[in-house]
Amino acid sequence: MIMLYLKNNCDRSMGEWGFIGGLFKDFQTHLPMLGRFWLVLVLVFRILILGTVASDMFEDEQEEFTCNTLQPGCKQVCYDEAFPISQYRFWVFHLILIATPSLLYFVYHNKSANPSPSKKRSNRENREEKALRTLYIITLISRIVAEIGFLFVQWYLYGFKVEAQFPCDRFPCPYTVDCFTSRPAEKTVFLLFYFAVGVISAFSSVVELLYSSGKWFCSNQKKLDLYDQCDSRQPFRQN
Repeated sequence: MIMLYLKNNCDRSMGEWGFIGGLFKDFQTHLPMLGRFWLVLVLVFRILILGTVASDMFEDEQEEFTCNTLQPGCKQVCYDEAFPISQYRFWVFHLILIATPSLLYFVYHNKSANPSPSKKRSNRENREEKALRTLYIITLISRIVAEIGFLFVQWYLYGFKVEAQFPCDRFPCPYTVDCFTSRPAEKTVFLLFYFAVGVISAFSSVVELLYSSGKWFCSNQKKLDLYDQCDSRQPFRQN
């Protein structure tokens, strides 16, 4: 019964994430090992967690946010001051932003995987390979900037703790009222967890960028050395 409940709950909560998950499953075949590690972080620790645990945790956050006054409008303005952006919506937007460059790279990779017939096929393939490498580096840089940027914004907006009690004196509250958030301990744990995942993801992306750049730089150097050797042998062949 418990397994059936979990299965039904996951199916219901993850329905809206199925499209993105399916794209990422195909995308993993075109990634190096470090890229696949980042993909695991996205699929398991972000999409899965946001689609199951977080959706239930933040489903009624505004309804459960209570203040010790019945003044109309006071609860709404205090909630807006305590949480300028819903944490759940903030993380969903974060996920979309970091996933978009990778999905665009995946679309371009699939488009260039089947090039049209051409007499200069080798030159075309070299250009496509160079374009893919450049686009992949741009994708990694965009991902790193997005990760670090969202980590800073998350810290700026929410800090590292969700307070159980929040004093508020904004209009139309008649005086400084005390407002209370629902499940602050759970939300604090989730806040720290998501921040830790973001740090690991940013670090793995930096390592992947350094590794890929170094690998492709060495590959280009080998090609240049080979061309230099061929050019140096040309005069002897002419004699």
